[in-house]
Amino acid sequence: MVELILSEAAGAAHGGGALWSSPSWWVALAMTIFLAVLIWKKAPAALGAMLDKRIAEIKQQLSEAEQLRLDAESLKAEYEAKLADAAKEAGELRARAEAEAEALVAKAKDDATALIARRKQMAEDRIAAAEAQALSEVRTAAAKAATDAAAKLIADKHDAKADKALVDQAIAAVAKG
Repeated sequence: MVELILSEAAGAAHGGGALWSSPSWWVALAMTIFLAVLIWKKAPAALGAMLDKRIAEIKQQLSEAEQLRLDAESLKAEYEAKLADAAKEAGELRARAEAEAEALVAKAKDDATALIARRKQMAEDRIAAAEAQALSEVRTAAAKAATDAAAKLIADKHDAKADKALVDQAIAAVAKG
């Protein structure tokens, strides 16, 4: 703006008309008066106060943002701790579940072994009973066969005369006795 005034002044000095007859000069003069009034009415101070207020608001927002960041970091640390605790608890649950599963498998094996032993004993008992029954049946069959054979031999070798002699001997033994 000052350059404009100087150029107008130089133009007037080199053969132009009066300096105040130029519209540019009047504009420059009006601007200078306007700026002087602004300075006299303390507009820069008001502008500075407005800027200071805005700076204070920005500082407050920055401090709030910093506090929010600290709160967020605190929450993050808290949730990381909770996550670590949850992971630890999950590991413990898994270990307990595995131990219980191993115990169940061991118990199942023991139960199966005991069941097999009971079934084996039952089978052996049945076999022994079947052997005893078969042995009894063989003895009965052998006794019957021997009785039948003896009866046949006696029937073949003894006649009525021999039977009479045996009966007489039995009666005599009873009579003595």
